[in-house]
Amino acid sequence: QVQLVESGGGLVQAGGSLRLSCTGSERTFSTYAIGWFRQAPGKEREFVATISWSGINTHYSDSVKGRFTISRDNDKNTAYLQMNNLKPEDTAVFYCAAGRVSYSPHSYNYWGQGTQVTVSS
Repeated sequence: QVQLVESGGGLVQAGGSLRLSCTGSERTFSTYAIGWFRQAPGKEREFVATISWSGINTHYSDSVKGRFTISRDNDKNTAYLQMNNLKPEDTAVFYCAAGRVSYSPHSYNYWGQGTQVTVSS
């Protein structure tokens, strides 16, 4: 079982940047794909990005493509989400999850507690 902890959220002005981290508790972290999802108040959890266990394959939602970059460092049991040119509509709680490469949250078995990202206009 993998425990995941997100960090790096905060308050930023529109156009700014943040880098989220997702650190896993087990060495098996490197065997899982990692996905980032977000949930805004009153909305369903939505897919943001995912990266394969090797880091070779990545996929993004259309809403963040070109602005966000997902990466991972398996030696550190950590995945990252670099978020640039942030917009107020990016405001949400961001979650990382471990599982298999997919756009669906149902494909991920383990979830972090979430980190709040707030973008002011």
